Amino acid sequence: MTAVPRFTATASGAPTPAMLAAWERDGVLVVEDAVSHADCDALIERSRAIVDDWDPASGAAVFSTTAPRHAADRYFRESGDTIRVFLEDGAVAADGALTRPKHAAVNKLGHAMHDLDPEFDRVSRRPALAALAHGLGLADPRLVQSMVIWKPPSIGGAVTCHQDATFLITDPPSVIGFWLALEDADAGNGCLFAIPGGHRGPLRQRFHEVDGELVTETLDPTPFDEASAVPLPAPKGTLVALHGTLPHGSAPNTSDRSRMAYTLHVVDAAARWSAGNWLQRTSDLPFRGFKRGA
Repeated sequence: MTAVPRFTATASGAPTPAMLAAWERDGVLVVEDAVSHADCDALIERSRAIVDDWDPASGAAVFSTTAPRHAADRYFRESGDTIRVFLEDGAVAADGALTRPKHAAVNKLGHAMHDLDPEFDRVSRRPALAALAHGLGLADPRLVQSMVIWKPPSIGGAVTCHQDATFLITDPPSVIGFWLALEDADAGNGCLFAIPGGHRGPLRQRFHEVDGELVTETLDPTPFDEASAVPLPAPKGTLVALHGTLPHGSAPNTSDRSRMAYTLHVVDAAARWSAGNWLQRTSDLPFRGFKRGA
């Protein structure tokens, strides 16, 4: 296994020629010191406050990539224009009660953090991130989905190897994922892994609506070459950019440390947003670009 190269963030955020060469070759960029620790701490504090204010009796859904019951759950399907709490598989008893304190039961928050919370809006729409999105080829970037991946100690589940373009469909494909380490992420607490160069392969699946139901359609049954996957350890403040067809995932967190991360997905407005996407917005909350307030 050859390690993915690591870069230090540029002052403007725009990628250097070396970064662009790595992006073309690997489909992933690891950019250290991209976001300050103070900004990471601000997002952690806001995330904890959202969970503090959340009443489990008001509604929740288990989110699991190994047993995706959420696909048929209205709570998930209607979360594209709000902020909702999703729980770890194993954190909910048969009667619906939590098996542990709620902060230790959360899988993620989503999916409109960047539009509905001022702190997430501020960090998501940093000029440096806009410069990176433009530099990686998005002519007119739009921020479409955001999540805080909680990954709590001991129970934080695995995210199976997948491609983001499976879930956020445009024609032509354009999605880029920006994954920010809010805390140190390493092999011990479930850091990302990816298959460098795998973005040049075909899209394997499409998760979309068919006749009113969300289904996973197989486009190419070729399995991912997971033997070629490499870990992507990320110190706090590191930004990992992921090509939409790059196979990637993360291991479970079996440690006694949390591994919080913030993920933002961006597409090109020049591409057509599929009417079959699970994530749809109403006219009063359209997808917006990086310019704050616009």
